[in-house]
Amino acid sequence: MRYSWTLSGYIGRQFAVWVLGSFAAIMAIVFLLDFIELLRRGAGKDNAYFFILLQMALLKLPNMARQILPFAVLFGSMLAFSRLTRTNELVVARAAGVSVWQFMMPAIMVALTLGVIKVAVLNPISSVMIERFHALEDSVLRNRADSFLSVGSGGLWLRERSDDRQVVLNARSAHEKEARLGDVMVLTFDGEDRFQRRIDAREAILANGQWTLHDVVVTTAQNRPERLDEISLPTNLTVDNIQDSFASPETMSFWELPGFIEVLENAGFSAIKHRLYWHAELASPLLMTAMVLIAATFSLRLTRRGNALSWASYGLFFGFLLYFLSDIVFALGLSARIPEVLAAWTPATVTMLLGMTSLLHLEDG
Repeated sequence: MRYSWTLSGYIGRQFAVWVLGSFAAIMAIVFLLDFIELLRRGAGKDNAYFFILLQMALLKLPNMARQILPFAVLFGSMLAFSRLTRTNELVVARAAGVSVWQFMMPAIMVALTLGVIKVAVLNPISSVMIERFHALEDSVLRNRADSFLSVGSGGLWLRERSDDRQVVLNARSAHEKEARLGDVMVLTFDGEDRFQRRIDAREAILANGQWTLHDVVVTTAQNRPERLDEISLPTNLTVDNIQDSFASPETMSFWELPGFIEVLENAGFSAIKHRLYWHAELASPLLMTAMVLIAATFSLRLTRRGNALSWASYGLFFGFLLYFLSDIVFALGLSARIPEVLAAWTPATVTMLLGMTSLLHLEDG
């Protein structure tokens, strides 16, 4: 049969309404549960006011939306196809010569569009808001000490502040596993941000609650530079603190990640987590399409097999199974057991192949 734009537009509208409706319903439930959890965590905290916690829940919402959208596509697709099947609209379309691939094309195009919007629009918005959420979480709920670390073209920059001093450290190179920094410059300030001294060193090693600097030149405002073999500076940082202080992938825009990954690797640190996240976002449109195929596999059987509740349960079970298996594959990627590209693209690719195979068997097998 010749392709009908009228039929395609109708199916596309039905699909979009059910997917967006499912997405809104799930988001409302998640927001409520997350806000209740923030209220629980904020109980007894001095600065955890109601409106601040509400603001935190709203700031976290886009990041939750980014994670929920693929499953909203799955559930919404199942509801849309089930509704079209029960009203015999798809039966009539098939009788008129429309194949399953023709009436699924509008749904696939809507899913691809949502996937592109998720990557290109929702991800940058989410990164800004989740970064603000983490800042509020640290200050309001965790009372975490003020420390800051960034990686840029000038190398590794780290700042540690306490009540009576502030230390700013710059290193041109780093060895992550040995907690060793090379070509180091340290600036120390007093509690009122007045300059105290500058320390230049060949290397700095973090161990036992202190930085040990070797081949040191100490410069102050009052005295001439002094050369020392070794000097120690106390610190509250650990190797884990430094690694955790890097900007998490969720707080960075999809468009900024490639440049940050390059800078991070040039500084001597691992960028596996960031690269895995970037490829997983890149695979989002494919995953959305795969969810539509899986939903169609379970929903279109209703006309032929009956027992709607069982097939719907199978579809929901598959969605949760995919979620847990994706976590396992990502964990393997983070541990470098498998390449991060393979870990990121495997869930979407395998789901896509399963959906296509099932539909081909259902329609033509």
